[in-house]
Parts: sequence; C-alpha cells; structure tokens
Amino acid sequence: MNEKNIGSGQAPVPPVHPIVDFTFDDLRALLRRAVRSNTILGVLVSLILWPWKGWQTAALFAVGAALSVGSIYEWGRLIRVVSTRMQEQEAGQKASQRSGFGTGVVVGLFLLRLILFAVVIYVSLKCFQGSPIALLCGLGLGLAGLSWEAMRVLRG
Repeated sequence: MNEKNIGSGQAPVPPVHPIVDFTFDDLRALLRRAVRSNTILGVLVSLILWPWKGWQTAALFAVGAALSVGSIYEWGRLIRVVSTRMQEQEAGQKASQRSGFGTGVVVGLFLLRLILFAVVIYVSLKCFQGSPIALLCGLGLGLAGLSWEAMRVLRG
C-alpha cells in the first residue's frame, strides 16, 4: 500500500503490473536479449557437446540454435510489420500512403523462411548423422529463451 495515501483519506493506489506499460520498444529489447542469450547458450552448449557426444551432435544442436535465433528475429520483424500496419490504420492512412513492403509480401517471405528452415533441418539431419534430439533441443532453445525473458518481464 502507498504510505502517502494512508492518512490522507485518499483511496490506496493499486500497484501497476509491468505488463500494463509494456511498449513495442520493450518488446524489441526483450527480443534482442533473447537473441543474445540464445546465441551465447547455443555456442556454449555446442562446445560442451562436441567432446562429449561428437561433432555431429554438436553441429545439429548448433543448427537448431541458429534456427531458433533466426526465428526470434523473424517473429520480431513480423510483429513490427503488423504493429506498423495497425498504427497506420488507426491514423487513417490509405494503402497508397503506406511505406515499405505490402503485408502479402511480408507474410510470403515469412512462409518462405519456414520452408527454408525445413530444408535446413532436413539437410542437416541427412548430412550430420548426429542425434536428432540435439537438433530438437537447439530448436527448443528459442522457446526457452523467450519464456525466460517473458518471466523476467512478468516478475517486474
């Protein structure tokens, strides 16, 4: 409770949760921290896996971690485009006044990235002959990093 309001007769001010004031700049910073932490973790775990499980498994983990970092970057770009479109709609701008790529192009490039990542996963599994579990763990690194950052925001 706010001590200034106790004796003044005013209603106590409820605490404001950090997620209420969350802005797109905060989201950009969160994604940047997630990319940095996933990159560092991906390199460290790959270096640990190399002598322990072999270079093939370490390479598969590194591929998964790289795809996770790329996914976080792409999701951030997609969020940026969608938020820009929403702001333009709120401002009442017409399609002819908009700058940048169209929404269809951005979504198409997003889907193309998913196809490219699927090809990279397939080729790395065929070429490296390491543990597919390491690849899955590398891919899950992005989700773990974003969850960690989200928990930090929610914790305040």
